[in-house]
Amino acid sequence: MSDDFVLHERLAADCVVLGDLPLSRVLLAKDGRYPWLILVPRYAELREIHHLSEADQQQLMRESCALAQLMEQSLSPDKLNVAALGNMVPQLHLHHVARFTTDDAWPGPVWGRFEALLYDDLEAEAARWCERLAALPDFVAA
Repeated sequence: MSDDFVLHERLAADCVVLGDLPLSRVLLAKDGRYPWLILVPRYAELREIHHLSEADQQQLMRESCALAQLMEQSLSPDKLNVAALGNMVPQLHLHHVARFTTDDAWPGPVWGRFEALLYDDLEAEAARWCERLAALPDFVAA
């Protein structure tokens, strides 16, 4: 990790910081239409997974799989979408979106389909996720 890591302004505006795993900052997207967590490796100016060292690539995969398992166990989604897109936000970040056949965008993508629908109580939702994430051995809440 780098001391000069700064979260991209769009991620900072659209998400709440939940805490950190050994490599990544864990974010909750404010869009309450879809349970949506994001991992951001804490390196400045990082854009692509293949720019990470092999050890950090493996760590990112471990963190992503642990987060995906946690989301599946907590939510029982019909599908869990994991994606590293960076067209609007070049900083490397890995989306984890729980999808349900009943959600507003099913079966299409969630991006750009609807305006964000904010959680009724974002603080309570963040606290619920921090409780769940506490089950991961190396999670440190914000």
